[in-house]
This record gives sequence, structure tokens and C-alpha cells, in this order.
Amino acid sequence: MLKKLTEEKLSEILECGISEFAEHGFESASMKSIAQKAEISVGVLYKYYADKDAFIMACVRRCLDGLESFLTDMTATEDKPLNYVRSMIGTLLYYSREHGDYIRMYHRITQMNECSAELAREIEGFTSKLYSEFLAKAQESGDIRRDIDPGLFAFFFDNLLMMMQFSYACPYYMERIKLYGGSDVLENDEYVTRQLLKFMESAFTLESADIPHRKEEQI
Repeated sequence: MLKKLTEEKLSEILECGISEFAEHGFESASMKSIAQKAEISVGVLYKYYADKDAFIMACVRRCLDGLESFLTDMTATEDKPLNYVRSMIGTLLYYSREHGDYIRMYHRITQMNECSAELAREIEGFTSKLYSEFLAKAQESGDIRRDIDPGLFAFFFDNLLMMMQFSYACPYYMERIKLYGGSDVLENDEYVTRQLLKFMESAFTLESADIPHRKEEQI
């Protein structure tokens, strides 16, 4: 009879899986290699996860749990939207650097064709709802511009944050941000945060009618 694994050991197995998927992608990643890294047998791995797809989803869920908890707690407090955004940017930059494998695995997911709908719902379902409701609430309270679609604005907002995470964890995007911000840009989180916040502040607060050169042609 197989001994039941501890929660600590199960967490270790998922971390080994995340590392393997981040490095090799989902098709090339080996369950045997993951088991070896975790110092268990493949049989034990399949005792807890029916197949590779089930294990992938477990790894995805582990990557999301911590971030979802933070975002839920943050948006539940009473504060101005830009203060939320400032905290969010800083935390995501730190998270991307400290949990690079999580972000690299997420990047691998964006390149998948199979199960893309299921994975999108699993990964983006929470943030899309959270951001849309957050922006709609901010509109109602008059804290952000009223001439936007909260759902699509949440999509644009999330795209910016997603690209920032890639820029702090994925080699290609790390080199890309250096081309725009200088070779030392990744060493100055506070500066990057301030610049991105300025960009978002205009997007959140400046309505079309308030822009002089747009008054003749509203969008």
C-alpha cells in the first residue's frame, strides 16, 4: 500500500512540474522527469493525477492561488483606484521576479492550441470578472472616467499587466523592455512603476471631451 504523501510533498511535486513545463513546454515536458526531480515514482505521480492534462491543471491552479488571494484582498479594501493600481504593479513585478517559473509556464500556455478555451477560462476567468467589477464600481463612485466599457477596459488593463510580467521573467521580453527602457530598466522597479502609473492615470481619468485636439471628433 502506498504511503499517503504530505501536503508539503504534494507542493514540491507541483513545483517540479511547474519548473519542467516552464522550461520545456507542455508537449515536450516529461512526467518521468518530473517524478525524478520530485524523487517519487511515476506510479505515485499518476496515483494523485489521472493523466498529464490533470497534472497541468493542478500546476496552473497552484500558480494562480497566491495571486488571486492577493488581488481579492486588495480590491476588497476602500481606496482610490490608482492606489490599487500602484500596489498591483509593484506586487506583480516582485511576483514575476520571485516566481519566474510561474510566469514562464503561463507564457507557454498562451502558445497552446489544444485546450485553449478551458485554460483561458481557468486562468483569465477570475481576473476578468474582478477587474471588470472593480472598474464598474469605480465608475459609479466617480473615481474614473465614465465614457468607457469596463469589460474591455479591464481587458486592456490586464494586457498591460501581463506584458509587464513577461518582461520580468521571460528572456525575450526581458531583452525587449531593455530596448525601450535602457539596459538597467529591470533593476529599477520603482521607476517602472511610476511610469506605468502615469500611463494608466491618463487612461483612467482623462475623458475624450477633456482632450483639446479630440473635441472636434469624439471617439
